[in-house]
Amino acid sequence: MKKGLRPTRNQKKAMDTYGLNPANWLVFKKINGELHLVHRETGSTKIIPEQ
Repeated sequence: MKKGLRPTRNQKKAMDTYGLNPANWLVFKKINGELHLVHRETGSTKIIPEQ
């Protein structure tokens, strides 16, 4: 599993718009306006656009 960082306020807002709970997701990569997220418990990944 990749290590992640806690999301910032703006990143949390982006997660909320996609129906994700920011308490469960960590940011492990930020590339070209995309957030690469990893779930804290399961280790699954998602990619969402950053606002």
